[in-house]
Amino acid sequence: MWNYKDFIGIKNLTKEDIKHILDLSFEMKQQMINDKAREIKQTRGNMTTLFFENSTRTKHSFYMAGQNIGLRVTDLAIGTSSVQKGESLMDTLQTIDSMGTDIIVMRHSESGSQEFAARNCKASIISAGDGTNEHPTQALLDAMTILDKKGSFEGLKVTIAGDILHSRVAKSNLYLLNKMGAKVTFTGPTTLVPKAITQMGAKVCYDLKESVKDADVVMGLRIQMERQNSGAFPDLREYNKTYGIDGAIFDYAKKDAILMHPAPVNWGVELDRSLFTAPYSVISEQVTNGVAVRMAVLYMIMEYRNNRK
Repeated sequence: MWNYKDFIGIKNLTKEDIKHILDLSFEMKQQMINDKAREIKQTRGNMTTLFFENSTRTKHSFYMAGQNIGLRVTDLAIGTSSVQKGESLMDTLQTIDSMGTDIIVMRHSESGSQEFAARNCKASIISAGDGTNEHPTQALLDAMTILDKKGSFEGLKVTIAGDILHSRVAKSNLYLLNKMGAKVTFTGPTTLVPKAITQMGAKVCYDLKESVKDADVVMGLRIQMERQNSGAFPDLREYNKTYGIDGAIFDYAKKDAILMHPAPVNWGVELDRSLFTAPYSVISEQVTNGVAVRMAVLYMIMEYRNNRK
């Protein structure tokens, strides 16, 4: 049973909340792949996507997810909206809210923007990325992929390599995997993997081979050049030489390990391109699972709203 108006992070969810979402996500996926769209759980309502940052996978999968469960979906294109005339976030939110939308799926560059929106809107706010804070549905689709391949989270070693400092994906995954019993190791340059993150329950290791050794799951993260000042590392080529993952590095992981990446991938930087089609790569499955997870989240939010009318 879902008891929240909004969905803006993993941090405050319980283990039971996460299990509930994942169970429903697997149900949604099963209906999708069996081509039984008419049997997919349906609901009624309006949904608006509000993306202040660019997106391909998250935005389009939310759009598809909303349509799949029967929502009327609209997009506020920021580039042609009054935001370009200087309209404030508050005014934009109030305008959409006054139009009677039930759900606003929102991505914004400022951490805390989702909580601000949730406090000031009657509509339910679903986070599609919140500055460097969280990206909760990405963590859920990652968890769904891991659970599908491994059957359980308990005791798994999950190594996440890359730009941890600026990654909302890393934070949401850490919250979720800790709650579910997995052990997370972060690796990357010292400038991009702060030791303080150990206080959140992660292990930090700056040696890539040692970090990947005996891992059940290896996840690369995009180097977010748009969020950092120069000087975090010499250049992308040097980063790849020290922290890029290729087949030789992946061999340090367990024999049945899986390779993940939330995408988009900087090929030749975080990952060698040959890994995309490797038998242990589940990157494409992550994208498929993203639609199912977002269908589940949208459905639960609408059920919550409809039950309180």
